[in-house]
Amino acid sequence: MTKAIIGIANFKDTHNELLDIAARLDNGERLPDADYQLNFATASQLFTEITPKRLELLDTLKRTGPQSVYRLAKTLRRNYSNVHSSVVGLLGLGLIAKDANDKVYVPWDDVEIHVSLSRSIAA
Repeated sequence: MTKAIIGIANFKDTHNELLDIAARLDNGERLPDADYQLNFATASQLFTEITPKRLELLDTLKRTGPQSVYRLAKTLRRNYSNVHSSVVGLLGLGLIAKDANDKVYVPWDDVEIHVSLSRSIAA
């Protein structure tokens, strides 16, 4: 099962995790497939990018399947330009994708958000 995990991680933790992965790869270890990780430095940054409207869009798109941005705007009963802006933002974050027919969809079996304020301390 592939999933996107959105969370909070400080730079020091992320740096150490990446060094560990690099060392394992340098030693010839084959790493298992991993979930998509999208981390922000603070809860404030996370909720600036993952707004309630974007969460609603993500949930609706996951439930209804691939569709045009126009159809998605109609489904959400929102202004096309606002939905388009949210789609562009979510595409940039890697939380949605476009298929060969230019329809947007959620490429993940599940999307989780993990928020622990103790992990948001920048180091």
